[in-house]
Amino acid sequence: MSLVLFDLDGTLVDTAVDLGLALNLQLTRHGKPALAHELIRPVASHGTTGLLKLGFDITPTDIDFENKRIEYLDLYESVFTRNPVLLPGISELLSQLDAQSVRWGIVTNKQRRFSVDLIKAIKHAGGNLFDGSACLVCGDDARLPKPAPDTLLLACRQTSSDPNTCIYVGDAERDIQAGRAAGMKTIVALFGYIADAMIEAPLQLMRYLN
Repeated sequence: MSLVLFDLDGTLVDTAVDLGLALNLQLTRHGKPALAHELIRPVASHGTTGLLKLGFDITPTDIDFENKRIEYLDLYESVFTRNPVLLPGISELLSQLDAQSVRWGIVTNKQRRFSVDLIKAIKHAGGNLFDGSACLVCGDDARLPKPAPDTLLLACRQTSSDPNTCIYVGDAERDIQAGRAAGMKTIVALFGYIADAMIEAPLQLMRYLN
């Protein structure tokens, strides 16, 4: 394997606290009670669509969805670098990849307006995630975000990598769909869909590199 690509939210970084904070700010603005973090966390990986469904019971087919989505993202922009942290074991995993000269990068559906500052705010190996990664591809960098393979294939082009020698690690069904469509090996972090393997702890990824 020449390149390991990671999803961002819920795979590399725990951003659920700030995602939930933005949702509760929005709920309060509309006169609704705030939700407990325990309710928000399970849907954090599903992005704005999942959060708005939880908070307002609306979907992209609802007439008010786009306005609520824009409002949510504006609120999130005011808080998104407050509490992000690497998930347990990720720092050690990235250090092992670096020590073995295995390149790693990030492919996320998060917009670039959030992703760059977010990973610059997280320390890794004396620097930060942005400086250490071989690439950062965001949901608005390609024609279609995941579950389409476009962003993953863009990461391969940026790093001169063959998709067949890449692993994509994610925590949502769309991650696995995108990785398979791109021709990569897929690994589910923490809980599984139909993938080549599942891992319960970050360092377990090392067994799949040979």
